[in-house]
Amino acid sequence: MAESPDNNQRPQVLIIGCGFGGLEAARALRQADVDVTLVDKSNHHLFQPLLYQVATAGLSAPAIAAPVRFLFRNQPNVTSLLGEVVEIDAPTRTARLKDGTPLRYDHLVVAAGATHSYFGRDEWAVHAPGLKTLDDAFEIRRRILLAFEAAERESDPVRQAAWLTFVVIGAGPTGVEMAGTMAEIAKHTLPGEFRRIDPSSARILLLEGGPRVLQAMPDTLSASAQRQLESLGVEVRTGARVVAIDAEGLEVAQPDGSNARIASKCVVWAAGVAASPLGRQLAASAGAETDRAGRVVVQPDLSLPGHPEISVIGDLAAAQSHVPGREPRPVPGVSPGAKQMGRAAAANIVRRLRGEATVPFRYADYGNLATIGRNSAVVDLTSPMGPIRFSGFLAWLFWLFAHIYFLIGFRNRAVVLIDWASAYWSSQRYARVVTDIQEPGKADV
Repeated sequence: MAESPDNNQRPQVLIIGCGFGGLEAARALRQADVDVTLVDKSNHHLFQPLLYQVATAGLSAPAIAAPVRFLFRNQPNVTSLLGEVVEIDAPTRTARLKDGTPLRYDHLVVAAGATHSYFGRDEWAVHAPGLKTLDDAFEIRRRILLAFEAAERESDPVRQAAWLTFVVIGAGPTGVEMAGTMAEIAKHTLPGEFRRIDPSSARILLLEGGPRVLQAMPDTLSASAQRQLESLGVEVRTGARVVAIDAEGLEVAQPDGSNARIASKCVVWAAGVAASPLGRQLAASAGAETDRAGRVVVQPDLSLPGHPEISVIGDLAAAQSHVPGREPRPVPGVSPGAKQMGRAAAANIVRRLRGEATVPFRYADYGNLATIGRNSAVVDLTSPMGPIRFSGFLAWLFWLFAHIYFLIGFRNRAVVLIDWASAYWSSQRYARVVTDIQEPGKADV
């Protein structure tokens, strides 16, 4: 793939990123008469919807991750490469890895995903890590567990209270799930294990700059989610905009215009995402446009203007759903959307190879769901008969089995089901292993 393909080679398809979109695109080309090269900067596919479970010690990393080479061991037309693409030269149809290796392609699918957005305040990242990768999950888990350890050693009540104050910024699905699970840890998992502190006295704060939690969901489910969070002991503050974060805590702009200081040694960022920087570089090379979040504006068939051989999918694409008889609507940045775009991009590659016209992308919206904690969740499903909305225990069961169903590989499903059953009946979380143990009380814990 590093050399230019000769006339005897099959068409070369390069897929950048093995998230949900890239994975589905590669799988959809299983029967195609092409050679696929799949490049990712990690060696595993990650089931991101359950990443917070690793961050909160509910699951171990292998339960939600699978080696890329294992996933494609029975698909001979896929070659997997470990590397980070840092540049795409659209005119020469060449991508370049960080080490300088060139990769030529005939067709390109870019699924590089998204990263954290601190809205121009990137210096906050060291004090408030986000949650996108396994490394992020390990770091958040380390901070949560070592905060309790530091509180156990702290004799000053004020500093002890700061260690036992946990703040989650952003009340989207990730923030809601993180806050609810952190409350479970404090109330159900850790009590009885410490002698100088009562873990159940820990404060869990969920801050949201908007008027309500889970703003992508209907008002009724949003209100239900907030009630369920509060029943778990989470303090929910809406209309609370963070204006400063440091090693000792954060400042929040209140609805009345005043600023409030919160002393906290463990802050988690779940407030915003931005497209991979590769998107802007690609747009500049291909003469395409990006939106304010850095996502690449694509054609109805997910290709770039003037470059039909390039498709952009997933969180990196500012894509719209084109349903006949309806106005085009933006595709939400959720895993079902990325999967559907991956399959659609692959199908359009096959159509181009056959000399057929491509088809506009149509997004099938199945709804949204989010878990809040033990026996608590909200579900908003789309059906031909209209929306189906419910919350509470039944919603939690639906969320549980839906996530197990979509996990990659039978072993992962079995491991997660066993771990969750054990955690449900025992209230214990056994993935509480921390390897990078620094002295409790350090500012970077």
